Amino acid sequence: MISIDEWKTKGKIEKLNGFDVFFIDTFEIEKPTILLIHGFPTASWDWQAIWPALEQKYRLVALDMLGFGFSEKPKGHNYSIHEQADIVEALIEYLDLENFHVLAHDYGDTVAQELLARQNDGIGKGDWLSCCLLNGGLFPEQHRPLLIQKLLRSPIGPLVNKLQSRARFGKTFKGIFGKNTPPSDAEIDGFWALMNANDGKTVFPRLIRYLSDRAKHRLRWRAALKDARIPLALINGSVDPISGAHMVKFYREVIGEPAYLAELSEIGHYPQVEAPGEVIEHYYAFLEIAKGFPSGAGSI
Repeated sequence: MISIDEWKTKGKIEKLNGFDVFFIDTFEIEKPTILLIHGFPTASWDWQAIWPALEQKYRLVALDMLGFGFSEKPKGHNYSIHEQADIVEALIEYLDLENFHVLAHDYGDTVAQELLARQNDGIGKGDWLSCCLLNGGLFPEQHRPLLIQKLLRSPIGPLVNKLQSRARFGKTFKGIFGKNTPPSDAEIDGFWALMNANDGKTVFPRLIRYLSDRAKHRLRWRAALKDARIPLALINGSVDPISGAHMVKFYREVIGEPAYLAELSEIGHYPQVEAPGEVIEHYYAFLEIAKGFPSGAGSI
């Protein structure tokens, strides 16, 4: 496991759209690029288990979005998915990324959907080669939020957040993993530390408002998948109580068959943490398919 301290030394802070944003770039410009977009409530460290394998073949770029990890966490800020997408695009411009694959998870899936909508509209930054989505709430109709998420959105959200402890977080977090693939104590400690960096836990009642964004923009973000002109993949943990097998079923009904689909039958909400080897195997298989995928549609 790459420690969070080691992870931090791999990256840097840059001012993007007026905020201090942490990112990592392996800067191996001779390799094709993957842009990785993390989930809620964690950070780019989510990718550490698959990072060494991906790094062998690809230039990797990952950031901690605003309010997460080592990035700035402004209090009283009105966080939104659109703003996060703007910051991702600011990083794309800063690094002068011309074309790249996208790998996203959870909250990052929603950011990717907004970015993909911009690609479809011809106004997105850079050219996407493919997009692979891990477990996430692609469709608010199918998203099953945890009790803690519902409470954070309620009027008592700040109080609930204040009472949240490492022990409570660990218990809740383990509940979204597969029965046989729970996070280790070291992983929970790392996630908890990143959530609390820069006094970050205080902003979670505001960050959680992304659930309202999903509902408000659900048709736009559904169309982003339906109208995609690049190959799309789902690598999904089936026993995830939030966005497991039920989400994949709905995807196939309303979007169609993705270019690549892997359903991990005993894996929960964090496939890249729970089953990094399987995720790498499936992701590489998808990227091989993507090389010869005809342009014009994201589903077959």
